[in-house]
Amino acid sequence: MGYEIDLGRAGDKPGMMDLTELLATRLLVQGNSGSGKSHLLRRLLEQSAGLVQQAIIDPEGDFVTLAERYGHVVIEADGNEAELLRIAARVREHRVSVVLSLEGLDAEDQMRAAAAFLGGLFDADRSLWYPMLVVVDEAQLFAPAAAGEVSDEARRLSLGAMTNLMCRGRKRGLAGIIATQRLAKLAKNVAAEASNFLMGRTFLDIDMARAADLLGLDRRGAEMFRDLARGHFVGLGPALSKRPLPIAIGPTVTESRNAAPDLLPLPTMGEEARALIMTASAEEEARPLPAPRPKPVRAPGPDVLVQLANYRPPVRDDLPEEEPMDPAEREAAMAEILASVLADSDAAACTPATLYQDFTVRCRIRRIGGEAMGLPEFKRRLAVARAGVQGATAEGPGWERAQEIAAGLPEDLAGLFLLIARTALEGSPCPSDAALAEAYGTSSAGRARRMLGYLEERGAIVMRRDLRGAPIIAVPDLDAETGPQIGAAAVLPLRRRRP
Repeated sequence: MGYEIDLGRAGDKPGMMDLTELLATRLLVQGNSGSGKSHLLRRLLEQSAGLVQQAIIDPEGDFVTLAERYGHVVIEADGNEAELLRIAARVREHRVSVVLSLEGLDAEDQMRAAAAFLGGLFDADRSLWYPMLVVVDEAQLFAPAAAGEVSDEARRLSLGAMTNLMCRGRKRGLAGIIATQRLAKLAKNVAAEASNFLMGRTFLDIDMARAADLLGLDRRGAEMFRDLARGHFVGLGPALSKRPLPIAIGPTVTESRNAAPDLLPLPTMGEEARALIMTASAEEEARPLPAPRPKPVRAPGPDVLVQLANYRPPVRDDLPEEEPMDPAEREAAMAEILASVLADSDAAACTPATLYQDFTVRCRIRRIGGEAMGLPEFKRRLAVARAGVQGATAEGPGWERAQEIAAGLPEDLAGLFLLIARTALEGSPCPSDAALAEAYGTSSAGRARRMLGYLEERGAIVMRRDLRGAPIIAVPDLDAETGPQIGAAAVLPLRRRRP
């Protein structure tokens, strides 16, 4: 036998919902703030109050007014998760309808409290698996699609409890009814388990598209959600209708404590208005002011990698002080360490940050004293080292100009450009794909070739081919170009130039 509850009007007919079918298939409600979601949930709860046990997860305290008229027990959550687990077990045992009010808790505590309570309902003994409507208002708070400001642990607990409710709750008699302002903010694996939908007014394209997709409407049909009036929804599902059905939600007996107030005229005060707000009354003087919560101020500090590199263990008094290293000796030692870092077989595929960590560790092993080299300076030296410049080329004015050009390029392209500049200044053959990839810090030759195209767009280089089709790269600002690439013709991405 089915039980139908009256949601309102569907055209000239009553908008009915099959309660028995709802218990087996779950419900999802979407609508922007002010669209009437809470009013819809209140109407549904009032119409079914005498037919089935109910539990409401209420983040704003909107539904506590159900207690006086329909006998719901209001549970004021105080952050005691163990107690909420025991209360939830007793709720299922004694079949009492309840409202879990989370008003007054911050976002993370709300998530933890909801997770504990839903977990208690879910873990009840098999003999207590009676039918129950579990309504979760503002469900995007408890099953967010992306990480937010709360801790990962709180999000994991809350999302797991919501997933259990919507995915596995049916066998335990739990019928999830979730309402959200935005489908895009709700975890997909939670929303996907609902088979009944009531979609209200919404304006964002992504939410309209998802709502239309759930209701089987085309893109033109999605535009209707912008025009829905407050308290009007489009329903679809086995408990509602086999086709999208517009429903105007009917009135409710109880009201929310947080209902929007009517407009009232402002009081006329005149000159005394300033005195009223700037002068404390005797009652205010006697009442202690709450201490403001201090805001953590984080002073900007040096790069984390530099902090790690500069760390030194506490100096023991019984050890002799180390003599300062000669600057020239220190510079030679760091150059030797950098060369050893680049000599590793996997250095070509490592990022500059990874190589920097290796470099700083080796400096500490060699006991290189003084201030550690910063990451930007390391990247500059790394680019020069990967270019392999030496001898007369390193001392000439062309190389100095090449370094000035490299300084104006993105950091990851400096090494690639300097390699090309060095070969162009020397007149050496164009570097191979493998050499270009290593200079860029990748193992992908295709990625290195794409970066050559980017350098050409910036005007830093010009690529052409000789009569045999071998690539040549010119650097206009240096008035130099490489020789033809040896053994690999027609591999660089040359563009067809317009006449």
